[in-house]
Amino acid sequence: MKVVNRICQILCIVCGLGALVLFFFPFAKYTAGSDTETVVGTVLAFGGKTKGVIGGKAFDMAVSAKILFCFILTALGFIMSVFSFKKKGLRYTVPVFALGDAIFMLVIALSSPYRFIDSSKLFEVTSDSYVAKVPFGEDYVKYTPYVLIVSILLFAFFVFAAAYLFIDDYIEVCESKGKKTIFARFCLFIRDYKSEIKKIVWPGMKDVTRNTLIVLIMCLLVGALIWLLDWGLGSLIKVILNVK
Repeated sequence: MKVVNRICQILCIVCGLGALVLFFFPFAKYTAGSDTETVVGTVLAFGGKTKGVIGGKAFDMAVSAKILFCFILTALGFIMSVFSFKKKGLRYTVPVFALGDAIFMLVIALSSPYRFIDSSKLFEVTSDSYVAKVPFGEDYVKYTPYVLIVSILLFAFFVFAAAYLFIDDYIEVCESKGKKTIFARFCLFIRDYKSEIKKIVWPGMKDVTRNTLIVLIMCLLVGALIWLLDWGLGSLIKVILNVK
């Protein structure tokens, strides 16, 4: 069991590293007239300039805050998975980061590039000249397969991270006395939560109406007081400055 646990941990790190490395591969392909250019994921994330897209001239490349967000999540998840060898508390956070990152990246991969890539700084070719702020066609920007591959690797990252978490927790339970597994602790929490919910005394309609009226009246009084102070201080400043 310990060998399987270690294999899951190593595969988790490998998948996280693979997803992070793929951000340095082409994520998008730009086409303008007869010229094309591929742009790596880190350029889309952090911004940058490229040359040779149109007529050999340089222009600001489009950026995507969403891809930057995914890159940061991937980097954090990979770093935490590496440090989980010594800090076992990180094993709880790695699957959360990996799953959120994988879902977000899958949404990006299956959506139109225009939803997540800001192409407002790009230019379209018209009669061999640059024309700014011209809407591009749907085929102007396309994702490369690497975007989908990253999302698949991130899902694998989550699967191995979750497997490592549950297997390692099971090993600890077997080696200790009285300790419960994560699933058992979760079930216990749900039972305690249900018992506490039953102890709640819900107010009646009369109490709800009275409390709602009290809150509304207090809001009106506080609002009137703030308006009065604002009007008074404003009038005082006008008098001091001799403003009519």
